[in-house]
Amino acid sequence: MTDETWLANEKWPALATDDWAETRTTFHLWTQIVGKIRMVCTPSENHWWHVPLYVSARGLTTGAIPYGDGVFDLEFDLLSHELVIRRSTGDRRTVPLRAMSVATFYSEVTDALLALGVEVSIHATPNEVDPAIPFAQDETHASYDAASIVLFWRQLVQAQRVLREFRSGFIGKASPVHLFWGALDLAVTRFSGRTAPEHPGGVPNCPDRVMVEGYSHEISSAGFWPGGGAEGAFYSYAYPVPDGFADAVVPPGAFYSEQYGEFLLPYEVVRASADPDRLVLDFLEATYLAAAALAEWPSAQGR
Repeated sequence: MTDETWLANEKWPALATDDWAETRTTFHLWTQIVGKIRMVCTPSENHWWHVPLYVSARGLTTGAIPYGDGVFDLEFDLLSHELVIRRSTGDRRTVPLRAMSVATFYSEVTDALLALGVEVSIHATPNEVDPAIPFAQDETHASYDAASIVLFWRQLVQAQRVLREFRSGFIGKASPVHLFWGALDLAVTRFSGRTAPEHPGGVPNCPDRVMVEGYSHEISSAGFWPGGGAEGAFYSYAYPVPDGFADAVVPPGAFYSEQYGEFLLPYEVVRASADPDRLVLDFLEATYLAAAALAEWPSAQGR
């Protein structure tokens, strides 16, 4: 291994999905609670862009949420291991992140918000998971491995950097780079500008109208997900799927997954490469170009 490869690998940390499965499930459900708080307080945007979280310099944040004549925010500070809740009045509360049940987390977050004078009522049951235990009743998921959480955040930092660079090369409509708490994936989506066939829905514990709105227009979407590989994976898919998409030529190590209906580039392949950024960008570009060419996207939506 060259010195350059070693340094690249230090920036792209290893985190086997099996090593933090219980913590990942618990944290996923915590993000749903925080994400739902943002969702109910924020004016609706197309494709549910008002609900995701964003990678920050210390963890994951909601960004500013309107409330009354001011704003508040919530941030998972994954370096200090606390959820920080702040109001534009200057008041703040924290919830220490540690091994605790989803029910305890939900109760403590609710109490902290009330102490700040923020009253929020959410649909307190998780989405896109099965079984969906109501937050207030979930004593099953209660793991928090702080070291793994930090490594996951470091993965997200690297993924966000590259996804934002990829996003910058597109002059058409494109989403922000944001983390959807439904599946806990960091995503960026490009749009052709044309409407798409109505999505059939069918996602566990998620109203079909959510998918219908999210996929109302033709897309090429990509991102990073802590699944699909031994250490997670970058993914890319198109909706609707154009004929021949699965046969697109992609960089070595990437492949089309029939199980997921999308291209995957395992994180461990990226981490082991001499130039992780270049490999991910080549993967994103190859899969986008295949989707756009096969579906005959309008040229004005390209680079």
